[in-house]
Amino acid sequence: MKPSVFFTHSLQDPRIARILSAALAAVEPGKAVEKFLQARPLPPARRVFVLGLGKAAIAMTQTATRLVDVTRGLVITKHASPVDSDSVTVIEGGHPVPDSHSLEAGHAALDFVSALGADDLLLCLISGGGSALMTAPRVPLEDLQALTRSLLACGARIDEINTLRRHLDRVKGGGLAQATQARVISLLLSDVVGNPLEAIASGPTAPDPRGATRADAFNVLKKYGLTESIPTTILRALEEAPETPKADDPLFARVENIVIGSNALAAQAAMAQAQAGGFQAEFLGDDWQGEARETAKALCERLKTHPAIEKPLCLIAGGETTVTLRGNGKGGRNQELALAAVGELAGLENVMLVTLATDGEDGPTDAAGAVVTGETDQRARSMRLDAAQFLSRNDSYAFFSTLEDALKIGSTGTNVNDLTFLLRL
Repeated sequence: MKPSVFFTHSLQDPRIARILSAALAAVEPGKAVEKFLQARPLPPARRVFVLGLGKAAIAMTQTATRLVDVTRGLVITKHASPVDSDSVTVIEGGHPVPDSHSLEAGHAALDFVSALGADDLLLCLISGGGSALMTAPRVPLEDLQALTRSLLACGARIDEINTLRRHLDRVKGGGLAQATQARVISLLLSDVVGNPLEAIASGPTAPDPRGATRADAFNVLKKYGLTESIPTTILRALEEAPETPKADDPLFARVENIVIGSNALAAQAAMAQAQAGGFQAEFLGDDWQGEARETAKALCERLKTHPAIEKPLCLIAGGETTVTLRGNGKGGRNQELALAAVGELAGLENVMLVTLATDGEDGPTDAAGAVVTGETDQRARSMRLDAAQFLSRNDSYAFFSTLEDALKIGSTGTNVNDLTFLLRL
């Protein structure tokens, strides 16, 4: 991705644009798959089948079919595009809330893998977004949709949402591996903090942690006060559904799950580019979670209190925040974090905060994030925009679009969580 696509009204420094571009280039899905397959060829098998799942599935599958003799493939993704192989079927699912296309995809996936034999190899190429894009729920689809919307609205963490998904869906929590006799090798592009295998696309080929039970799923509902408001079918399914398979289940003797791309890898590439551009670069970790507006305060404080240095400074933080909806505005967690930072950085000279959803899409918008400087607050007020008012109604997209500081780079084809860059120039 060319650095110039990152330019906004306030971001015109090519050094910064190159840092953002380097982060995404490091987790380009096709290159990650190629690097793995060249280093470790697949084991012999009678036939090889490919199942691509997630926002990066097209690029990952395109590379696999070029390097491997694939008998047949199935791709389930958000933005469908052709794959250069007549043997590959592409299905576009719904996201972030599963829809009828996601249901179709779930049934297609089960049919696809259940037809394979013990001497076949199933290569799964899994990336973020797969939880919503493919579903075979134990409850009516509309009830699962209602639950998903409620969890998203109340600010539930993605790992909590996935705990429920794994216990309510036949293709999650190891369900896909359970449905086939084939040997399974899954290559994973992680969009989850800490890269837990069971959380990436809700772990279709991964064992659930030993302590992850139906009781944990109930506890998520209790934590957010949803036990009285969600459909009763959800509660009944949690009571009656079988426990998800754990690591000691014999089926996992024929399954490998390997992470080939992550948030930390993107951050490390950004750091290297920042250092090459003359910055002192520091990584603040890839486990930033919690409310976006609270995270904004903590990150801005790190920037404001960092000791003075001769070089320009670039702090890089990774993770995935949440947003509790308080209004009817439009935005996403990255834009909300940026909006909350406007007041924190107001009046400071030569500072900048940039938020970036690595998939290029923040919430239900065409922005990947936003850019904030010490002048943003004053410039907004001159246009009769009050950052606090926009924040109160979760309307970050309108705020930054008006300022021409929404980061609109288009779909990137990858997905490894979010990055925040804090700069002192």
